Order: sequence, then C-alpha cells, then structure tokens
Amino acid sequence: MSFQTSPPKLDPAQLMACPQCDALHQAEHLPDGQRARCVRCGTILISPRERSFLHVIAFSFTGMILMIGAIFFPFLEISTRGLHHESSIFGVAMAFSEGWLAPLAFAVLSMIVALPVFRFAALIYTLWPLANGKPAWPHAATMFRLAEESQPWAMAEIFIIGTAVALVKLAGLAKVSLGPAFWAFCVLIIVIALKDSFVSKWTIWDAIERK
Repeated sequence: MSFQTSPPKLDPAQLMACPQCDALHQAEHLPDGQRARCVRCGTILISPRERSFLHVIAFSFTGMILMIGAIFFPFLEISTRGLHHESSIFGVAMAFSEGWLAPLAFAVLSMIVALPVFRFAALIYTLWPLANGKPAWPHAATMFRLAEESQPWAMAEIFIIGTAVALVKLAGLAKVSLGPAFWAFCVLIIVIALKDSFVSKWTIWDAIERK
C-alpha cells in the first residue's frame, strides 16, 4: 500500500516526510499488517503490526538482560606459549581507565554499553503505558526522540563485526576461545534486529499524541 503525495493546503500535523527523499505524504491509520511506502523512493513509512508495542517491550527487556551478561561475563580467552588470559568487556575498559587513555574507556562503555541500554530503557518507558491502553508518561516524546537520535551512536553491532575481524588475525598467533559474553552479544544483535522490525515510528508518535 502506498501513499499519494499530499495536495496543497493540508494540515501540517497530518503530513509526514520520507526519511530518505523528503517527499511529503498525508499520513493515515492503517490496519495491522499493512505497509505504507513512499511513492517516490519506496521507503517504508508506516508498518503497524499486531501487539507491536508489547513485542518491542519484550525485546527491550531481553536486550538489557543480555547486555548485563555481555559486560561482565568472560568475552575472550587467549592462550599462547603456556600463557593464559581471560577478559571481559568491563575489564578491558577499566584497563584503560587511567591516564591519557581514559577517554577510550569512556567511549567503549558509552557506545557499546550505555547507549544501547539507554535506548532499551527509553523504549520501555515510552511504550509501557501505551501497550496497556493508558496515557503516555511525562516526557515520553522526549525519551523516544532521544532513543531515535542516539541510534547511530549505539555501536554494539559494529563492535561484534570489529571483533570478528580481529579474531581472524589472532587465530594464527594464539589459541582463542570465545566466552559466554561473545555469544550473548551475538544473540543481542539478533534481538535488536527483531526489535527494530516491530518499531513503526509514526505509529508510536501517533499513539503518544493521541494518548
């Protein structure tokens, strides 16, 4: 299902711009399961799904639990020439917490841990009352906006890709064993992808305003 480009003299509150090509469309409420696409570039603009708010909340809680394990459980175990070392993400960040490398520890914990956790918490705060048919909590719009704006900086997925590349190079130098935190991160990436598939931004904004 596609939108028709908006005619002139429409209420600005009823218009939405395509995030890819900026074409203006008149927003409409759609039945669950249908999709509205941009008539110019085909980008999905609205994709409501049945009980999507509950699914997003469930995936967000799951992501926060996985993140706790990914931070503190062993991430990698390296053995070479009789030497053995095991480390977690938190331990690695704390190893750089002193001196001129302290900003590196802050960046690691912020972009890999803090921002994803914040996004999970912001989505739960925004959608919990809406999923239960209640008015949105105070500052729900601000929390959801911050969650969306911080998405490009939440780099848990990039961290896993970088780790995979590094492991290929380390495999020839030492014996590398993957710890439970690594697999928790892999599952976390799947959970994030599933969560994003249920997020319809326009539907959430519309629910916040209507409630």
